[in-house]
Amino acid sequence: MAKLLIVLVCLSLSSLFVGVGNVSLTHLIHGDANTWQLFIYSRVPRLLAILLAGGGLSIAGLIMQQISQNRFAAPSTSGTIECAMLGFVLSLVIFGNGDQLWLIFATSMIGTLFFVQLIQRIQFKNAVFVPLIGIIFGNIVSSMATFIAYKYDALQNLSGWAVANFANILSGNFELLYIAIPVSLFSYLYATRISAVGMGKDFAINLGLNYQQVMTIGVALVSIMSASVVMIVGQLPFLGLIVPNLVNRFYGDNLRKNIPRTALLGAILVLACDLVGRLLIFPYEVPISMVISLLGGSVFIFLILKGMKHGH
Repeated sequence: MAKLLIVLVCLSLSSLFVGVGNVSLTHLIHGDANTWQLFIYSRVPRLLAILLAGGGLSIAGLIMQQISQNRFAAPSTSGTIECAMLGFVLSLVIFGNGDQLWLIFATSMIGTLFFVQLIQRIQFKNAVFVPLIGIIFGNIVSSMATFIAYKYDALQNLSGWAVANFANILSGNFELLYIAIPVSLFSYLYATRISAVGMGKDFAINLGLNYQQVMTIGVALVSIMSASVVMIVGQLPFLGLIVPNLVNRFYGDNLRKNIPRTALLGAILVLACDLVGRLLIFPYEVPISMVISLLGGSVFIFLILKGMKHGH
């Protein structure tokens, strides 16, 4: 944990001073008004958004893997994010704007709950099939969202909304991400029950737990966190898949202990990818979704191949 914190602090300090706009420690010390304005209204909000989105979405992936009893499940491989996109499109079409948070959360939660119930009903011989089914389900939902957006001339809104990019984050337009803090705290306090559900329905019922209630709360936590990140930042593909797997690999599978570790590693990963995106073709910026897709896709293929190897 201490090493992760040190890495996080170093990357955070780098993030504050990297960018097209010149923000230097000397200018800040001398009280330069323009530098302080850029620092407070752009750099600090961007850093906070990265930390909250990276940590929150990684925790959502950890909970998703626990309640679905599958280490390949994540918000990006279970249709959660695509359902949030569908909710956004429905919000645009029905209400004329994409600001109906309740509709986006509800659509995301219903879709995720459906996916969890589906994979629990179907007994797969190989766990690798679970994310494949999730990706197919997500593609179906995504196609529905795209069709509705195309029909009602909202395709551009959907495309711009989905691509992750922290460049547009400013003070006043990212505060919804603070929801990651109570969600993470609640997840930490509720971890024992979620772990019990992850051991199976019979095990949870024998402990005296209301299995369906815990499952629904778990799905709600995943959906709220995933939907809020997609709404403010866009899609961060594979993040909720690779971070929990890395944490489980190095620290074991104690859910309560792994929640803070997962949050830290998720924030570090997103920070690192964001810095790469800023520096790769400086002064231009590569959207973080492209950087994280390359990294996440490679790790995902590795995990799939490893899972297939163990499956035989």
